[in-house]
Amino acid sequence: MKNENSIAKLLPVLFGFFIMGFCDVVGITAMHVKEDLLGSYSPEFRDTLSNLIPVALFSMFLIFSIPTGMLMNKIGRKKTVLLSNIITIVAMFIPLIEYSFAMSLIAFALLGIANTILQVSLNPLLTNVVQGDKLTSSLTAGQFVKAISSFCGPFIAAFAASMLGNWQYIFPIYAFITLISTIWLMATPIKEEAVTNKASSFGEVFSLLKDKTILFFFLGIVFVVGVDVGINTAAPKILMERAGLNSIEAGYGPSMYFAFRTAGAFIGAILLAKYSPMGIFKIITVTAVLALVALIFAADKIAIFALFAIIGLAIANVFSIIFSLALQSRPDKANEISGLMITGVFGGAVIPFIMGLTSDMIGSQVGSVVIILISAAYLLLVAFPAKAKR
Repeated sequence: MKNENSIAKLLPVLFGFFIMGFCDVVGITAMHVKEDLLGSYSPEFRDTLSNLIPVALFSMFLIFSIPTGMLMNKIGRKKTVLLSNIITIVAMFIPLIEYSFAMSLIAFALLGIANTILQVSLNPLLTNVVQGDKLTSSLTAGQFVKAISSFCGPFIAAFAASMLGNWQYIFPIYAFITLISTIWLMATPIKEEAVTNKASSFGEVFSLLKDKTILFFFLGIVFVVGVDVGINTAAPKILMERAGLNSIEAGYGPSMYFAFRTAGAFIGAILLAKYSPMGIFKIITVTAVLALVALIFAADKIAIFALFAIIGLAIANVFSIIFSLALQSRPDKANEISGLMITGVFGGAVIPFIMGLTSDMIGSQVGSVVIILISAAYLLLVAFPAKAKR
């Protein structure tokens, strides 16, 4: 009976990770915005401009993560998650009101705020419904649900385009799903521990970076999100450039990546419950780096899709491993560390912007892949010394 009660509380929290995956529609949106709205711009600036869509979204993590951690200390984790859902619903209707470059930036900035609040609050909320020794596995299960959402995005967009007449109808579909999540979580009683300490200031939160282990984990979050968003953003452009696919066909590039990231998260949820997270961390980061080196030279469509699959499989569990290790390093500062780690998600704004500049400068998506490779290479520095630092 107790186990059934725990599952009843766990399921609506895990479903929240599906909402978290909505941010990954940014890759499809950047591609469509480039094609639909930026045709009048000079070709050498289109990649840079279209990549401002992920910049608008992921830069919000830099601004709002720490304040969200403070907010959680005042209103609680569950209410903070519900607030994020409300903002998500509002953001999803903006592209339908006006589909322009400026309004797209505003919509994804709002979605970035909502996703920031969600990621900061949902991960700690999970600790209220699962035991501490199962945290890494549970966080990975959440990432599995998020990966399913990311994988479904291109197919929902294709369905909206073919059956509803416009790919933009993906946004009200997402709004409806978010509403379901909101109602389900509201109806689920979750006991949160009382906050006995006063809310930490910005300075106190960032002072946690003086701990070299937390600093390494923080930078790891920056670069793993950079790899994730980078592949999501660059995949369709790589396929259009090298394989001559149209925008709809190239949209399945991110789907291949997310499909195997989903499989990787599922496998990881099982393996991380049995084996050392650091051992797995080493293997998957080496695999990701090797696959990215190969992607620089790949020209065949099948080879490119296969490399997207390998990278997705390899990168699937890196975020949850780093995040859980950071939370476990200072359980008494879980809210603050969660906010700090999620601040690192701004790597999803910085890396794609640099990718856009580099690819426009050299006139090829090779520039984008090189930037992603550099980001993945840093993860090797995190994975191998991390065990010694703990």
